[in-house]
Parts: sequence; structure tokens; C-alpha cells
Amino acid sequence: MAGEPEVQVSHFLDQYGVGPFHYKLLFWTVLLALVDGYDIGAVAFAAPSLIKEWHVAPKDLGLVLSASNFGVLFGSQIFGWIGDRYGRKTALISANLLFGLFTFIAAYSTNLTELSLLRFIAGLGIGGVIPNVVAINAESAPRNRRATLAIIASGMVPLGGSFAGFASAAFVPTYGWQVLFYIGGIAPVIFALLGIMFLPESVKFMAIHEGHRQKMVGLLKEIRPDFTVPPNARFVIEDEKQSPSNPASLFREGLAAITPLTWLMFACNLMGYFFLLSWTPTLLGAAHVPPATAALAGAGLQVGGTVGSLLLCWWLQRARFLAVAIMFVIAVPIVASIGYVGLNSTTALLVITFFAGFIVLGIQSGINVVGALIYPTSLRANGSGWQLGIGRIGAIIGPFIGAQFATLPVTELYTWSAIPFAAGAVVAFVIYLLVGARLRARPELAQAQ
Repeated sequence: MAGEPEVQVSHFLDQYGVGPFHYKLLFWTVLLALVDGYDIGAVAFAAPSLIKEWHVAPKDLGLVLSASNFGVLFGSQIFGWIGDRYGRKTALISANLLFGLFTFIAAYSTNLTELSLLRFIAGLGIGGVIPNVVAINAESAPRNRRATLAIIASGMVPLGGSFAGFASAAFVPTYGWQVLFYIGGIAPVIFALLGIMFLPESVKFMAIHEGHRQKMVGLLKEIRPDFTVPPNARFVIEDEKQSPSNPASLFREGLAAITPLTWLMFACNLMGYFFLLSWTPTLLGAAHVPPATAALAGAGLQVGGTVGSLLLCWWLQRARFLAVAIMFVIAVPIVASIGYVGLNSTTALLVITFFAGFIVLGIQSGINVVGALIYPTSLRANGSGWQLGIGRIGAIIGPFIGAQFATLPVTELYTWSAIPFAAGAVVAFVIYLLVGARLRARPELAQAQ
């Protein structure tokens, strides 16, 4: 209503900058991202032990390695909707409780069918983490740090995956593959329960939901003790036009071509990413690389991914989809060379897998965030969830293709696995052109991103 006092939330966050509240939010979302990454990667590091203990062929592992991605295909959309409807915090806690419980139960699997089913259910929860981690950080940050803080948090996912590799090298020889799932089941439940008390909610989510008014007033006071919310003031996100939280809205406001192209971009990267993540420990074992070295190489992929995410976040904050397109191009020769360079020397293997992770997982952390930022607050978790969900089709295809061609020489397999990144470069560049045209036609949207 005219004359009614209002609090411009984006302006408030821009004035305040990054402070203790953001560090607290980053701390808790980093913990959730780490354990999410651990649970994504754990089954790949269990795979060599499953082959020996259950007397199965590597090609039989295709369903197990892809099962959680089937779950993510649906879970990212389900928990994206939950995040937009009931809050990012609610979605994150629920997702962690779900995948933690079913990861723990997976330790008692006795065959591939049981393990595949449990990994599918766990995948529903795993899929809910990244969309809401991205949203909760981007929506609580000043404009010039939205992408940076979200990339830092989501960039911890591959580091969590590396922990599964280190745990495999350290504990599996003594305690068996089950220990990977015990750890991956207990940790997310503990973090989720602590998060009920300590994890903040997204600032902008609370701003557009009147039921969170009292929490919003308290949070703004926490961020700036000298700030007093005027009585009956409306909270407005002045640099965004909110849209109904439903899938149809993802194709409006100039997004009709951009949204499906982001899905294709996610599918390209996730196809190559999950081939590397799922098959590297097994392929290197088949090439007679010692198990501990193969596990460390798999961990190197994940560590490289976190380093890449952190070092490249400043560039991604500025260049967005152009940076992504260039990174895709760089990924092609690096991934293709793993089979040639890595099998001649342990040092070379660890170096090349580190740089493969640096660029491939750096891409994934980047597109998780820059893809979500094309949507307003009311759609962000839902839009990000659809990107990750549809993109998971690529993640499902990658391990299955690896299973079908597991008998090829390792050098050839890694060469073929570079093809999705070449396709991703083309798609990302087209998105860059379309987003640029959209912002030129509607310059007010630039402030929201």
C-alpha cells in the first residue's frame, strides 16, 4: 500500500556486506555439502571390494553406481519444491535425515539388488542438498558475493567425496567396505539434528513469506544491531520480480530456451563427471594399479574439484557462462590424457587426476550456482533442482556407458569420456549468448543476478 514503510532486503544486504552471519551460514552449509559429497562418492570406492567379495564382474556394477543418480533425478526436484515452499532449512534437514538413514542401512546389503534399491532411496535425499545450499547462500549474500559464497559452499561437495577415498584407503582393508556406509549414514543425521538448532534460514526466503516475519526481524537485528524494523513494515526484494513456484514459470520471462539448455549443459558435465567418479577406482584396478593408489587417484579427483571451485569462484562470479564454456574446452584434453599419462607413473596419475577434478568439478560447482542465479528467489531452489534432476540423466548414462565399454583399453575409455565436455562447451557458449541478449533486452534483471 502507498505510504506503507518497507525494508528493501537486497539493499540491506548490500550495505552490510559479508560478516559473522555469513560465516555462520557458510560453516553449516559447508558441513552439509561435505557429507553430501561423501555419500555421492562412497559407493565408487566400495566397488572394488564388492567385485571381490560378491564375485561380480565390473560390468554388473552399472546399476549400483547409477542408482543414487536415479534417486537424485527425482529428489532434486522434490526437495527443490520443498525448499521453495517450506524453506531451504527444512529441505536441507529433511534431505540429510533421509539419505543418512538409508546410507547406514546400505551397509547391511547382501547383494547388488538390495544395494541398488537403498542407493536409489538415499539418492532422493542426496539430490536435495545442492539446490538448497546454493539458494540459502545466494539469497543471504550481498549482490557482489552471491555467486562467490554459493560456490564456496557447494564447492565443498567434491572435497567430501575425497574423504570417501581417504576413508577407503585407510579403513576398508581392515574393516571392509561397510565402514564407508556407516560413516556416510551417521554423519548426515548428526549434522541434520544440529542444524535444527543452528542452521539459519535464507534471508530472502523469509522476506517473501509472512509466516517468518518474527524470525526475519530478529535476524536483521542480529546482522545489524543498530537497525530497527519499522512497525508493520513490508519486506521487499526490490531487485527481483517474483514468480509462482511451479515448473511452468521456469520457461517464462525470456527463459524458454535458456532453461532447457541449462538442463543439457548439466547433463553433459554430469555424464563425464560421473564416469570419472564412478569408474576411476575400478578401471585403475583393472589396469593393475595398486588399490590404495587407485583410491588416492579417485580422492585426487575430488580434492582437485574443491581447489578448482575455490580458485575459480572469482572468475565465475564475473564471467558466468563464458567462464563455464572456456572451462569445458580446457576439460577435453585433460580428461582424454588420463589413460595415457596416468598409467606410466604413480606421481603422474595423481597429478593428472587432480587437474581433471580441478576443471570438471570446478565446472560443476560453477554451473550449480550460475545456473540457479538466472531465477528469482521464489523459483531458485525449484529451478536449480530441475537443472540437477534432468542433468542427472547424464549422470545415469555415464556409469552405464562405462559398464558397457569396461573391456576397452583404459586409454581409449578416457579419450571417449572427453566427448561430453566438448558438447558442453558448445551448449554453455550458446547459453552465454542467450543470457546476454536477455539482459540487454531487460537490463533490470542484471541487478537480480
